[in-house]
Amino acid sequence: MDQEEGSTTVDNIVTQFNTYEDFLDSQITTLDMYYLEDEGLARQLVELGYHGTGEVVKREDFEARKAAIEIASLAERTQKKTLTSAGKDLHDNFLKALAMREEDNRSGIVSSVIFIRDRNSHGQEVSGYIDYAHRLKIEDFEVYFSGKKRLLPRPTDMSFYNWDSHVAVWNSTPNYQVIADNPEGLLFKYKRDRKILNVDPKAQPGDNSTRTPIQTELYIQAVIFDHVSRRKT
Repeated sequence: MDQEEGSTTVDNIVTQFNTYEDFLDSQITTLDMYYLEDEGLARQLVELGYHGTGEVVKREDFEARKAAIEIASLAERTQKKTLTSAGKDLHDNFLKALAMREEDNRSGIVSSVIFIRDRNSHGQEVSGYIDYAHRLKIEDFEVYFSGKKRLLPRPTDMSFYNWDSHVAVWNSTPNYQVIADNPEGLLFKYKRDRKILNVDPKAQPGDNSTRTPIQTELYIQAVIFDHVSRRKT
């Protein structure tokens, strides 16, 4: 049995039994108790691998994996409770759309790319594509969901264009590779499944991807592309 199979076996056992003793007891038969007449001895023989009806799992492996699963579960529950958009009174469709996608982008189920075109604080028209999941990791979106600031593309985002100065910038992110030299227009390759996201409004966005224009009062134009990277469990 290789390491991956061993980990899967331990995971299955850990999720099936609440305690290590429960697991040991599952390996002991009525006949074992008839001959041994000692539950402690029967458990010890199973733990040492001398007896049992299934896999041998060490106590330290069981307890370590049990703790890891509980920590992961707690972290997931905490994340769900501490979504930045949670409890906010959102009125604009754009912020509602971001809130609806926040949890799935944080968990990696969906990867959203946000296109925004509007004027910056200097009155210059700018546009660009934002890797939502990446920005969620490196920035506190409290200021956006609370209305204190507006989300705008930056020169550090996937793409940025200043229509007044004609400055154009492209950057790959941890989630996407930017393909800027495509003759038909800008493309983004999702690194996890290597699927191509086509942001051309006249083209199909690509496999497992959708394009949703957002009617909003906050921007001249806003579009959200959603790429489903894995299914919900």
